[in-house]
Amino acid sequence: MTDASFSRGMTAIRSAPKFDHGAALRVPPPHDSKGRNALWQWLGDDGCPLDDRGAVQVSTPFGPMVARPGDWIVLSVSGQYHVARGNTAWDH
Repeated sequence: MTDASFSRGMTAIRSAPKFDHGAALRVPPPHDSKGRNALWQWLGDDGCPLDDRGAVQVSTPFGPMVARPGDWIVLSVSGQYHVARGNTAWDH
């Protein structure tokens, strides 16, 4: 078998499509104005502040959810936000 006959019998292998893993932001503490501004820009109309302790209301496929400082807000590849609870005890 020659290289030419071998290559004629082969089919091209397509590379896997680029997979977008989505993105996530951790809810910053209320005194982190730079982090809070970034959060509001990222969430847009899908988020709003709730209280002076830094809680955030986020629109999710399951309805509004509350995220507190230390929690993660995840933007899935579908374009929907999700809240993942963080363990703030590990941060101290």
